[in-house]
Amino acid sequence: MSLPQEMRFVDLTSFGAPEVMTIGRRPLPVPGEGQVLVRAEAIGVNRPDVAQRQGSYPAPKDASPILGLELSGEIVAIGPGVSGYGVGDKVCGLANGGAYAEYCLLPAGQILPFPKGYDAVKAAALPETFFTVWANLFQMAGLTEGETVLIHGGTSGIGTTAIQLARAFGAEVYATAGSSKKCEACERLGAKRAINYRSEDFAEVIKAETGQGVDIILDMIGAAYFERNLASLAKDGCLSIIAFLGGAVAEKVNLSPIMVKRLTVTGSTMRPRTAEEKRAIRDDLLAEVWPLLEAGTVAPVIHKVFAFEEVVAAHRLMEDGSHIGKIMLTV
Repeated sequence: MSLPQEMRFVDLTSFGAPEVMTIGRRPLPVPGEGQVLVRAEAIGVNRPDVAQRQGSYPAPKDASPILGLELSGEIVAIGPGVSGYGVGDKVCGLANGGAYAEYCLLPAGQILPFPKGYDAVKAAALPETFFTVWANLFQMAGLTEGETVLIHGGTSGIGTTAIQLARAFGAEVYATAGSSKKCEACERLGAKRAINYRSEDFAEVIKAETGQGVDIILDMIGAAYFERNLASLAKDGCLSIIAFLGGAVAEKVNLSPIMVKRLTVTGSTMRPRTAEEKRAIRDDLLAEVWPLLEAGTVAPVIHKVFAFEEVVAAHRLMEDGSHIGKIMLTV
């Protein structure tokens, strides 16, 4: 397959507002051991991209400095040591960086085939949120059938994914969101009760709804919710923290519920995980979640699709926070 020598990419000229991003050109990357080169057809826009653009979420030293953590497209070149995939295969994947470009390197252990019936946009909306939710809600927090879970940020990409997956695996789901419209969206996706955090105290609602609290909380707020999260957990409950949108430092917090209720507080970020850990998540998704996607039991919620050249507008929408579900780019 004949490939161009250069590609367009989103160049981060400095840290700051969305306008610091411009479209630049650079040579195509070359796949190394265990990597494939994918020609991008669609790209997911995620909250970590915004944080990296602002300078608060630097790329690991061994990762591409280009923004972007997920994409879909066609394999156009394969590095040494890759088996099971061929040039021309349509895949989506979790990138360690570099997805905001016409071509991107992906580790073979982090790619998945398009679910049957999926186009490039729907496929590209899967990797970042599904890897994150599966790792934190199912692998680490151990969500099982019959348990109760509270999902904060219920209309974010993570939230819409978590609500659907938790419901599909037999959990009772509660969620928080910032408007009546967003709460209605959470309930349509499967939440038993959505809580408008602007007008209701979620800890009081959870106590009233459940009596004893929920088994698991998936939280992206951090410090601002920490004490109320502890109050909202049942005995032997687990708080799984995946982001700090409400701050990373909690002061004057009563920690006694952790001991009294035997609580577990855990958390993780996806990017520093090892290739082996990400491959294990990929394998679980392929076995447990891809059949649900192909059956239509679970599906990505896509709010708006922008052209690649409209990346600044896409980031403005992400920062505005009015979206429900994923924001996408097409190449």
